[in-house]
Amino acid sequence: VLILDDIRSMNNVGSVFRTADAFKVDKVFLGGITATPPHREIQKTALGADETVTWEHVEDVLTLVKTLQAEGYTVAAVEQVENSVSLLGFEPELDKKYAFVFGNEVFGVSQQVVEQADFCLEVPQFGTKHSLNISVTTGVICWDFV
Repeated sequence: VLILDDIRSMNNVGSVFRTADAFKVDKVFLGGITATPPHREIQKTALGADETVTWEHVEDVLTLVKTLQAEGYTVAAVEQVENSVSLLGFEPELDKKYAFVFGNEVFGVSQQVVEQADFCLEVPQFGTKHSLNISVTTGVICWDFV
């Protein structure tokens, strides 16, 4: 499961749908201000994946995270924070259900969600920016997970 936490760019939302389709993600939750289909700006990058991937809009990502945890999901906030787990060392357990939270392009995953998550997962980076576009990060996480 993928959770988008206040993603402002509809092009990024569309790209996440396309990635979710490519990796057969069960569901995409669109949280807070994240735009929802149908919209031509989403469709530009989704290329129809917004019609093939199950999705749901939620107002409050923190409430969603708590609900998913109660349903047995392990929630990982994809964020660069102290004590985050490097993707290089992440070994998903086959018997667990995972939900990955991706945050706003400027502010990242909300602090409350970071604190509620079971752990934080970080994509190691070696350049000077230490920042990847959310759609790129989603692709890296999904590829590594499968």
